[in-house]
Amino acid sequence: MKNKLVLGALALDLKRVALGYFRGSDNMAERFFDEALRRRDELDDKDLKPYLVNFLNKLENLKKEKKDKAAEDALLYSTIFQNAAVSK
Repeated sequence: MKNKLVLGALALDLKRVALGYFRGSDNMAERFFDEALRRRDELDDKDLKPYLVNFLNKLENLKKEKKDKAAEDALLYSTIFQNAAVSK
């Protein structure tokens, strides 16, 4: 149950990251990215499916990408984590 709530919150944070980058508000995007990383640390990896753990491990790569690519990936991850939260 806890993972479901945290996955939902993580999805919202990543959606805000994507919106921030799309709108050109890098400060907002980076603030919510830091929040998303904190949410990721709250998850219990043992109760997650391997594909979710794989995506969680790829979150760090968003910092290294160009802003357009980071926004697209953040939105993709947001959708994946939201779907996982709903299906649990």
